[in-house]
Amino acid sequence: MSELNTTNNDTFKLGDRTFKSRLIIGTGKYSTFELMQQCLEASGAEIVTVALRRVNLENKTEKNLLDYIDPSKYIILPNTAGCYSMEEAIRVAHLARALGMCEMIKLEVIGDEKTLMPDPIATLEAAKILVKENYFVMPYITDDPIMCKKLQEVGCPVIMPIGSPIGSGQGILNKTNLRIIMEQAKVPVIVDAGVGTASDAAVAMEMGADAVLMNTAIAGAGDPLKMAIAMRKSVEAGRLSFQAGRIPKKLYANASSPLKDF
Repeated sequence: MSELNTTNNDTFKLGDRTFKSRLIIGTGKYSTFELMQQCLEASGAEIVTVALRRVNLENKTEKNLLDYIDPSKYIILPNTAGCYSMEEAIRVAHLARALGMCEMIKLEVIGDEKTLMPDPIATLEAAKILVKENYFVMPYITDDPIMCKKLQEVGCPVIMPIGSPIGSGQGILNKTNLRIIMEQAKVPVIVDAGVGTASDAAVAMEMGADAVLMNTAIAGAGDPLKMAIAMRKSVEAGRLSFQAGRIPKKLYANASSPLKDF
């Protein structure tokens, strides 16, 4: 089977939208808007996140991040990054709706300024309200199976547990929790935050994640454009590996050639 058939026929659904790419990337931390634009293209991503609190929506004479994202190519996923309370996050979600953006919202309520870890309780409470207001809520949350289950129960159609602290580049720290989350989930699971390099993305996909979301790993790389390409390929490879099914791990060797008398 050709490479084209093995990758392009495997689609990823969020609500009523279907995507070919399982890589979602952020738009912050790039040295220039032009470089960000090039990396978006190279990554093959179809969904890009935008932190509305960091977008200049007032001064029309200055360059604006949104001017460099083609809405005919990408779904722009607004996020509530930088919000430290339920009220702040809900206000930003309302702003996204007022701007005419899609009903998807990446919900982030940060609980600690140093670690940028999510506040699980505030996230859950904000999710309850936004779901009732008919948002497609995509919560950024700790890798806690119980909290992920509660977010599903209040109506979140996606859950986004962290691999490790945001921007840390530590990769997948708690595979056990993520496996439990994926096993229990009745909705897509997107590993969000902590990816540092291509192998981290591949590991997340091999475990069974539906998609991976990242920003710093690409924007902060020595060569962001090359890393965007690497991430695209690693997500595809990890997905194919998951579908293929790995061999079981064994304590002792197992000869690959049959034992036979000659």
